[in-house]
Amino acid sequence: MMLNLLRGILSLILLSMIVLTAVAIRESSLMAAGTELWNDAWFRLTLADAYFGFLIVYLWVAYKERTLWSRIAWFLLFMTMGNMAVAAYILIQLSRVRHGNLAESLLLRDA
Repeated sequence: MMLNLLRGILSLILLSMIVLTAVAIRESSLMAAGTELWNDAWFRLTLADAYFGFLIVYLWVAYKERTLWSRIAWFLLFMTMGNMAVAAYILIQLSRVRHGNLAESLLLRDA
């Protein structure tokens, strides 16, 4: 039951982020918005907070993933796609969960 709840929540987050990104792309340019917002200290703080969060999650991914190429690919995806990539990564990990201890299967590297 918990596994299905996590899958549902992460799927909703991923879908929401895709839709919100598509709407934002249609409404304005990322570069124009960034130029306009950069002078706001709260914007810079929010941006730093988001990227530090991506980096924290990436440290777990770097531990879990065995190959350098996989680690590099996920780093690039996290830094460019943000929480869409994080949600996708966790959904992939949830699809690989073995029956038994959900936390252990999800968080620890395969033996």
